[in-house]
Amino acid sequence: MRFRHQLSAFLLGVLPLGPAIGHHGWAWATDEEFQLAGVARQVRNGNPHGMMMLATASGVWRVEIGQPWRNAQAGLTDAVLKPGARLVVHGHRSARKGERLMKAERLVIAGKSYNLYPDRPS
Repeated sequence: MRFRHQLSAFLLGVLPLGPAIGHHGWAWATDEEFQLAGVARQVRNGNPHGMMMLATASGVWRVEIGQPWRNAQAGLTDAVLKPGARLVVHGHRSARKGERLMKAERLVIAGKSYNLYPDRPS
């Protein structure tokens, strides 16, 4: 009986993490290169990775940017990527049809390229 309670407690603590764990990485995104141009509306740079809401001609997209260390390595700072910034994002869109979500590999702001994943072609 005690084992059952411990198992239940463990599962209640771990199961909510399933969607978050499944989202990270690249499995949720298409293999084809994708590009968006627009204006940053909201930007959050933090763990486990940054997020940005990007207003484009096709609507507002949620864009996953790199982890803080990856952004810093690319030179992408809060002073550069901030609300109001006009940019082009290169990366991969969600494989879910109609979902406005993409993972950024490279951002171009004011003509400067910030390559978050230099080991990946983009």
